Amino acid sequence: MGAVLAIANQKGGVGKTTTAVNLAASLNATRNSVLLVDIDPQGNATMGCGVAKAELESSVCELLMGDARLDQALLRQVDNGFDLLPANGDLVAAEVWLMQNGHADIRLRELLAPARNDYDFILIDCPPTLNILTINALTAADGLVIPMQCEYYALEGLSALIETMEAIRSRSNPKLKIEGIVRTMYDPRNKLTAEVNAQLFKFFGNAVFRTVVPRNIRLAEAPSFGKAALSYDHRSRGALAYLALAGELLRRREQAATAAGAT
Repeated sequence: MGAVLAIANQKGGVGKTTTAVNLAASLNATRNSVLLVDIDPQGNATMGCGVAKAELESSVCELLMGDARLDQALLRQVDNGFDLLPANGDLVAAEVWLMQNGHADIRLRELLAPARNDYDFILIDCPPTLNILTINALTAADGLVIPMQCEYYALEGLSALIETMEAIRSRSNPKLKIEGIVRTMYDPRNKLTAEVNAQLFKFFGNAVFRTVVPRNIRLAEAPSFGKAALSYDHRSRGALAYLALAGELLRRREQAATAAGAT
C-alpha cells in the first residue's frame, strides 16, 4: 500500500507547490509510481505540470462533489512522468459542498483509498490556509511534509500547523505524523537563517530533513514551462536538491520499516 503525504504550510510563498511538484518528479525518477493531488483552488501545481487549468473537463472538484470518478479526473503520465489529479478555481465550490455535507473531513481519504494500491506515493499539495481542504488532506495523509523558509514568521506559522495536526490526530487520523520539515530557499550566508535553523533542530530534531533546497533560478523558471526542475534542467542545483530530498525520504521510510519489523 502506498504512502500518502500532505505537503502543507499555512504561510504562502515558502515553496510548498515547488516542493510538491519537484518531489513528485524526483520520486518518480527513482522508480516509484507517484500521484500528485492538487487540492489548492489556485491550481498552481496543475499549471506547474503544464496543464491548462481553465480547460479541465474534470478535476478534484468534481471528484469531491461526486460528479466524477477518480479515473475520470486523473491525468495519466503527464510530461513530468507522474500522474496528476488537477485543480482549478472550481474547487471553491467543493469547499462549500464539503462544509454542507456530513463527514466533510474524511471525503478525500475515502476517495483516494482505492488508489493507494496503484501508487508508491500519493502527494497532496495543500492550499496555503488551514481550511476544510487542508483538513481533508491531513485526514487522508500518513505523513506531513512541511516546506518552510528559515525566517521568523515561518516559525510562527509552523506552530499553528502543528496545533492543527495534533487536533486532527486526536479526532480523525491518529496515525498522522510529521514526515519531515524541509528548508527551502535556503541561504546559509543569512544570519537569521542560522538562528532559525538552530531553533528548528532544537525543537524538532530528526524531523528536520538534512537536505536543504537553495534559492535557484532554474527552479524558479521551471513552472513557467510547465515542468519540474528535473525535466527543465536536470543539472541545476534545485533539481539535484529535490533528488537528494527524495533519496533522504526513501531512506527514512526504509529505516522506519526495518525498525518496525524488528519490534
